Amino acid sequence: MAEFTLPANSKINGKGKSYPAPNGATRVRTFKIYRWSPDDGQNPRYDSYALDLDDCGPMVLDALIKIKSEIDPTLTFRRSCREGICGSCAMNIDGANTLACTMAINDVKGDVTITPLPHMEVVKDLVPDMTHFYAQYASIKPWLQTVSPEPALKERVQSPDDRAKLDGLYECILCACCSTACPSYWWNSDRFLGPAILLQAYRWLADSRDEMTGERLDALEDPFRLYRCHTIMNCATVCPKGLNPAKAIAEIKKLMVARAI
Repeated sequence: MAEFTLPANSKINGKGKSYPAPNGATRVRTFKIYRWSPDDGQNPRYDSYALDLDDCGPMVLDALIKIKSEIDPTLTFRRSCREGICGSCAMNIDGANTLACTMAINDVKGDVTITPLPHMEVVKDLVPDMTHFYAQYASIKPWLQTVSPEPALKERVQSPDDRAKLDGLYECILCACCSTACPSYWWNSDRFLGPAILLQAYRWLADSRDEMTGERLDALEDPFRLYRCHTIMNCATVCPKGLNPAKAIAEIKKLMVARAI
């Protein structure tokens, strides 16, 4: 896997704070958390929080919630479902992009270092700015597009075999773990759509009910939007849902070749 890089607007040179474990704690783990606020004029820093694991849930998200609720209410992060479904709590933990709600504390050796997703602007603390990522998602028109008349009194159906072709694609939760682990996306995120968005693009190309294949391929036919992928495979390594965006990108390239023949 490529070496972890800090968020785009980050340079760690601020002096962090340290919060000791409670008296009598016997199973202590330290969490080193990236802190930065646009409002205080201070440099980014790491703050350290020592927690008693006997009084904390098993997941990294449990520790973050405990820190915010009981120790430092200024800590800022995103979270919602706590079940690995929504993708809100995506962050870099121990050098790898993942979901805090599915990352067990005991799976990390030593201190637990937590930073925002790499190579994205930071809104505050562990919250990355997803504006550009979502704009790229909207650009692929991620909805069913048809030109034929809508069937009377029934849905647009597909065979079980055609439906099976969407497995490994529809499960994407847009957490951005894969795109922010991709060096090609780090270097060209202004034009390269990245693994997550291209997987979503293929989800609609693979859908037998969609009737805009030519138009969708035309929109991807660009030296940067699709072809910056170099099959580094970080995307598949870090995906918390076990998906393979690189495979989806390869399938899009095959469609491009088949159309050109």
